[in-house]
Amino acid sequence: MIQFENVSKVFPNGFVGLEDISFTIEPQTLTYIIGESGAGKTTLLRLLIRELMPSEGEIYFGGEPLTRLSSRHIPHLRRRIGVVFQDYKLIPERTIRENIGLVLEIMGVPRSEQRKKTEDVLDVVGLGDKADLFPVQLSGGELQRVSIARALATTPEVLFADEPTGNLDPETSKGIADLLKKITDLGTTVIISTHDLVLLEDFPGRELHLRQGKLVRDTAADEKEDTKSTSKKKSTPKEAPAETAEEEEA
Repeated sequence: MIQFENVSKVFPNGFVGLEDISFTIEPQTLTYIIGESGAGKTTLLRLLIRELMPSEGEIYFGGEPLTRLSSRHIPHLRRRIGVVFQDYKLIPERTIRENIGLVLEIMGVPRSEQRKKTEDVLDVVGLGDKADLFPVQLSGGELQRVSIARALATTPEVLFADEPTGNLDPETSKGIADLLKKITDLGTTVIISTHDLVLLEDFPGRELHLRQGKLVRDTAADEKEDTKSTSKKKSTPKEAPAETAEEEEA
């Protein structure tokens, strides 16, 4: 579904955001993009939604090269990739229902369908009874759930959560991670960028480790190497038993 092929991104000031990155993410999987601040996680997201263009290499989404995507098709791409932001990006003067409904309105969803769609996604994230509250009336964890619900409103094929637990306490973070895991189980490809390694202990998934713009580890590649090593050991022929002294005399 998603393929980065020798992708590099160098900004006008010379800063290297990503350097020769290659990986493939299959549908309906959970993948973590791991790295400290400045490692390249947000640059990767901005490239995927065509907010940035790569300096070198190609990015494929559903088999389509994104560098050749015309500007009029970019909105459609972004409907297929729901983004969950660390700072929520909710409009404080609008209710939760209105924040989600705005996305559907922009998409051209009929008003008669907006209410049901909003209720459906709020039920998925466990906030069905909070629809008519304002953002200021919700906790940090609830706001993040609203952000996830809004991203799900477009029925995306991919959900990219950018540091979704960065501002939350450990227990609330665990609840958000559990929700994202359930969304994966329902058939959505989920990508989580994070530097919180504790999440991986309870909710394991594939890991792509970035450091200073370089992909330094891919656990999928590690597993392939382990499989190859195991196969080699199994296929190594056993040594023939040594002849006994009696057989030699005969």
